[in-house]
Order: sequence, then C-alpha cells, then structure tokens
Amino acid sequence: MDIDFPLVLVVLTFATGLIWLADKVFFSKRRQAAGPDVGGAASDDTAEASEPWLVDLSRSFFPVLAIVLVLRSFLVEPFQIPSGSMLPTLEVGDFILVNKYAYGLRLPVAGTKVVSMGDPERGDVMVFRYPEDGATNYIKRVIGLPGDRVRYRDKQLFINDEPVAREFVARLPPMERWREEVGGVEHDVYLTLGRVAGNGEGEWLVPDGHYFVMGDNRDNSNDSRFWGTVPDELVVGKAFAIWMHWKSLTSLPSFDRVGSID
Repeated sequence: MDIDFPLVLVVLTFATGLIWLADKVFFSKRRQAAGPDVGGAASDDTAEASEPWLVDLSRSFFPVLAIVLVLRSFLVEPFQIPSGSMLPTLEVGDFILVNKYAYGLRLPVAGTKVVSMGDPERGDVMVFRYPEDGATNYIKRVIGLPGDRVRYRDKQLFINDEPVAREFVARLPPMERWREEVGGVEHDVYLTLGRVAGNGEGEWLVPDGHYFVMGDNRDNSNDSRFWGTVPDELVVGKAFAIWMHWKSLTSLPSFDRVGSID
C-alpha cells in the first residue's frame, strides 16, 4: 500500500503542535508548581529535565515539520520521475522541482484552491493527481485547455482543427524524434516507428475546468487519450527544473541534467 506522505506530514505537524501547545498552556505550569521530585527549588534546567519525552520530542520536531509542510504545500515540492512517458524531456530517475503556487495556493491533502494565481497553459509540464484514484501523482504536458478540441490522428496532433507545428529531428530506431511547438513552447517528442496497437487516436472536447494532457513519449504514455481529462481540483503544480538524476540505489547520483524543463 502506498503511503500518503502529504497526509502523514499534516497529521504529524498538527499532532506535535497540539502536544507542545497543550503542555505549554496546561501541564508545564503544574510541573513547575509541584517543584522537583527531591527537595529544593526547581531551576529551569530541572524543569526541562522533567519534561515528558513526548513533549520534548514534539517541541523539537514541530518547527521542522511546520517548515517542511509550508514549503511542500505552498512553495516548491520535489518529485522523482518513475517512468519513461515523458521522454525525451524527462528521464526515469530525474528528480524535479514543482512550483506549487504557479496555479494558485491550495490546501494540503484536500487540494482546494484558496488563492487563485494563474491557470495551466498549453505546453506546461504539469503534475497532477491521477483522476482514476485521486492520489497517485502523474506528470504530463498540457495540450488542451477548457473548450479546446483536441485530435490525434496518424501521429499528428491537432488543436482546434489546426495541426501542431513540428519538424523532424532524428531517426533513433525504434523511435523518431520530432520537435513540436504547443502554446509557444518548443519541446521534443518521441514517436514509435510503425503502427502501435492502441495508440490513442481520436478526438476530444475539453470540458470547463479540465485539462487535456499527453506524454512526450507519445506511443508509450498513459494519458488523457485513455482515461480522460484532468479536473482543476487535481492539479498539483508546474514542473520547472531538474535538480538531480539518480536512476537506482546501485548507481551514483548525477547532476549532468540539472536545468530548466521545457
């Protein structure tokens, strides 16, 4: 079973904060009034030493947990790329940074937008929660905005009946590499040579408050062509940088791919 880390972080932060606050308001005064276990006046050191281990632990960890919660929830969150669906833009083992406020401030866990600061745009590389379970984080490129008509036929992408501009880059059997422009953003995509079974051809109308997303590895991506559009409440943030590449525990981390994400 996958661990919901944001939920665990929220629970731990509130639990340690409440324990520390309750002790500060109620129990610490009682301990000080009772004095030390052995005769003599209670000093600050004695009061600290008599502090229950759970309170001491909460007092130590709460500030750290609170800072991490704020950073992850409202500013920047790190993610690791687990699959090749965004090749060649993102490789398996890339560690990326996601801007959590680019599309507005959202409550942790619930994902409810409380402050609107912008909306996803065509060409953005976006992290979102998988619509079919509402929990697993996915990363794809935004292709269609609300009201757009998206069509994919014979490996050619159309938006509102206009073919997306592209040019051939290289043949890398079994792939072809093409440079494509979506929403003014140039990026490379992979197309598998030959016809791929279940290659996601079709036409879709993007509903209000939803986004149509696709992987750059077009014939090897589980995306909106197969399970539908992404509702706004499942949007997590905009991926903007690679900060490390570490494919497995048996290999060494690499910083050769550090840089911005197109």
